[in-house]
Amino acid sequence: MNPLRSSTITQGRDRAPARAMLKAIGFTDEDLRKPIIGIANTWIETMPCNYNLRELAARVKEGIREAGGTPMEFNTVAISDGVTMGTEGMKASLVSRDLIADSIELCARGYFFDGLVALVACDKTIPGAAMALLRMNVPGLVLYGGSILPGRYQGRDLTVQDVFEAVGANAAGRISDLELLEIENAACPGAGACGGQFTANTMATVMELIGLSPLNTAAVPQVDPRKDDVARLCGRIILDAMKHGRLPRAIATRTAFHNAIASVAASGGSTNAVLHLLAMAREAGVALSIDDFQAISERTPLLVDLKPAGRFVAVDVDKAGGIGVVARRLVEGGFADGSALTVTGRTLAEEAADVRETPGQEVIRPLHQPLKNSGGLAILRGNLAPEGCVIKVTGIERKSQRGPARVFDCEEDAMQAVTQGAIGAGDIVVIRYEGPRGGPGMREMLGVTGAIVGAGLSDTVALITDGRFSGATRGFMVGHVAPEAANGGPIAAVRDGDTILLDIENRRIELEVPAEEISARLSEWKSPPPKYTSGVFSKYVRLVGSASEGAVVG
Repeated sequence: MNPLRSSTITQGRDRAPARAMLKAIGFTDEDLRKPIIGIANTWIETMPCNYNLRELAARVKEGIREAGGTPMEFNTVAISDGVTMGTEGMKASLVSRDLIADSIELCARGYFFDGLVALVACDKTIPGAAMALLRMNVPGLVLYGGSILPGRYQGRDLTVQDVFEAVGANAAGRISDLELLEIENAACPGAGACGGQFTANTMATVMELIGLSPLNTAAVPQVDPRKDDVARLCGRIILDAMKHGRLPRAIATRTAFHNAIASVAASGGSTNAVLHLLAMAREAGVALSIDDFQAISERTPLLVDLKPAGRFVAVDVDKAGGIGVVARRLVEGGFADGSALTVTGRTLAEEAADVRETPGQEVIRPLHQPLKNSGGLAILRGNLAPEGCVIKVTGIERKSQRGPARVFDCEEDAMQAVTQGAIGAGDIVVIRYEGPRGGPGMREMLGVTGAIVGAGLSDTVALITDGRFSGATRGFMVGHVAPEAANGGPIAAVRDGDTILLDIENRRIELEVPAEEISARLSEWKSPPPKYTSGVFSKYVRLVGSASEGAVVG
């Protein structure tokens, strides 16, 4: 039998000093002879999303001890997209994904953990944790803290999306200051991640379909007492995975990544999944490109009727029977490969077969009655985005738009134009220098997109950016334009009044300016000076890659 990885730290005469230090905080010789399982916790007291994770970690520890292991908990950072949205603080969000991966890796390497359980919630903690598991390739799993419950206002369910859109409605004079405050006060009733198929719930869905989270663990809401049972179960599963040598890279194969992409398409998930799955694939050594998203989305039906474009909120998936119902639909329809291995040691098909769907539920459509025959994502290319860009087509009825560009070199200027009524029907708002390098950090634009929707312009106005969007964004919004403006991409050459064509059916994005004129403009272009000359943002700018490859550092 191979010795435990952790024996490097805990066993032998020369390790007496290490044992002495560990005994100082309560570990015994018996504890230190058992497998040591690191619990990577992303708890933080700056948002509701991760707020209950300390309590959840205690239940994971119980499961680990029941199964014969010794848990050791450590923490890493988390940046709330919702709290920081529309500010310089939002630039820290995507940067944090790679920092989370690095910090989990460092602790895992430093302490030679035999296995890892990552407790996650807000957006970047999920892919960051998965990247670390794939990088380390020791037995590991991801446990999602769970969604927030919906708020209630005037007889309807609310999420934080409604607050962002209410800001735009208030600026346009469509609702009063009092109504805005009432929506603000009602939208977020307690702990849990944002309550639609926004980025956190999208990536939680991904983790189950890719096999790194046990099926039907994610959809249980964070404040539901059943989450404690889920946590204990995960504690037991990680010991079983360790015993049988089930490693993350053996689970997250190319087949599993395709299953994950299908789940994003079928659930109307966030465009951020493109960035994160590309980054995860790099860590797993799996060949994946943005064109895979187009091919899989085209053949996968949209089955899940969730916000931001649908009727239901995330906890309704749990009421319908869980993400396992989505998995079963995809396997039965041939849209996901049921032979893929999961962290439990069973295949995706075996796990999905045990799912209990709630009779009469309307959240997850049957295969013969999809919301749409193709999925929620589209990849566009053209002279404005030679490396591609992403649009979420869920809830969009129009197939194209041609209009004049309204160009802004930062999010704040665009937001001011929208809230002051300076954007009109037919305009195409262009926000640039907000990409991975240009931002830096590729800020989400929910403030602007929510304001456009709230102002009643979503049916007539489009938006293009080299930044990215919240999963709560809806409308004719195109993100991840690559190459980005800061790298001299064609988006840097757009001028006010230029005509832009967006053609979803033909997957095209074109700046209708002669090629020689675009070349002349770019030849005169000068790279803007760096916004940060020291610290983590400066380092990030030097190392980060293109959004078309996942905006990976290194």
